[in-house]
Amino acid sequence: MYRIGSGYLHGAGESVDPMSSELPFSNNALLASGKPAAIDPGAGKNSLLNRSRKNLRRDVGRAIADYNMIEEGDLVMVCLSGGKDSYAMLDILLSLQKHAPIDFKLHVVNLDQKQPDFPEHVLPAYLDALKVDYTIIEKDTYSIVTDKVEEGKTYCGLCSRLRRGILYNHAQSLGATKIALGHHRDDIVETLFLNMFYGGKLKAMPPKLLSDDKRNIVIRPLAYCKEKEISRYAELSHFPIIPCNLCGTQDNMQRQAIKAMLQQWDKSHPGRVETIFTSIANVSLSQLADTKNFPFAELQTYSPDSAELNVVELV
Repeated sequence: MYRIGSGYLHGAGESVDPMSSELPFSNNALLASGKPAAIDPGAGKNSLLNRSRKNLRRDVGRAIADYNMIEEGDLVMVCLSGGKDSYAMLDILLSLQKHAPIDFKLHVVNLDQKQPDFPEHVLPAYLDALKVDYTIIEKDTYSIVTDKVEEGKTYCGLCSRLRRGILYNHAQSLGATKIALGHHRDDIVETLFLNMFYGGKLKAMPPKLLSDDKRNIVIRPLAYCKEKEISRYAELSHFPIIPCNLCGTQDNMQRQAIKAMLQQWDKSHPGRVETIFTSIANVSLSQLADTKNFPFAELQTYSPDSAELNVVELV
């Protein structure tokens, strides 16, 4: 079942920064630069909101530019869960769209998974107020997940696979050229350690991904954004956050353990998480041990034709 709303596309009301001097797109991508804006504790709420928005716009702009996430004529399907991350992503994309020198469209999609006590009215009311095109997809994946997963086990794996399949299929029916997900920098680093500790693999979440069936391109515009900044922005923007009752009650999840570890590291050694993220984008395959991705077996020493060395005398 689908519920559809439509309207003209524009920025998110008062949360949009109207500064026309900030033109984030260049060469069919977003560009941004500069250091994070320092937040003055004595400043008013609007000042804090504007500074937080500028920080996020800069980081989103850099990510989109670095990975060419959005191009001329794209129809971007923005996945809105009702959490702080997807709200912030939609708000920033709407803001950037107003100043972009290229034309692209946004279509918001929410998957109502029929979780108990899910407030069905919240997202349609919010999106109607924004006057954006959107679709609410109603699929009872909750019953499937609770029926298939053993008690005490995490729902996340099956839930995410079901959700991904539904969203990927809807993107095709919509004609979307990109699917935007709200994963941020901390999510990416957490996934790196989850795969290392529990899967024996060195992989994370890429900022841009071609799906296995080659039908969809997934983008993560928040890839460079810190979760702390997103949380601050969501609080200042008063987004109508919808908690995930399906997953939120599972306090023993592996991801929560990884998150706690990283938070402790960042407290003891500020900047460590940022350094780890930088390493994900700075890989040296020859210094690892993956024989499938580097030809270790074919390595040979180099022998010059002549045994004599050419010596250049410097005067």
